[in-house]
Amino acid sequence: ERDRQPARLRTGAGRIERVLIEQLRPAKINLAALGNMVPHLHWHVIARFDWDSHFPQAVWGARQREVAPGALQRLAMPLAELDACVVEALNAAG
Repeated sequence: ERDRQPARLRTGAGRIERVLIEQLRPAKINLAALGNMVPHLHWHVIARFDWDSHFPQAVWGARQREVAPGALQRLAMPLAELDACVVEALNAAG
């Protein structure tokens, strides 16, 4: 079981990426895998838009512009609906 965990994690990240692409139609997706000081893995799967405040720089870098109206109003769907799509995709994986 433990040997299959990395593949399952990659599959899950891929499913999340696919949902973001299909539902939000971003300019690109950023994938970041970090471990830092504590031995663990966490991934960021980030939909990026040419209008986002940091594009094309990293989201944790310097702000490039103010976004008006706010980013949430520019998304193709409310975050609660997007979350439901992500949960559905992950549950389909089994």
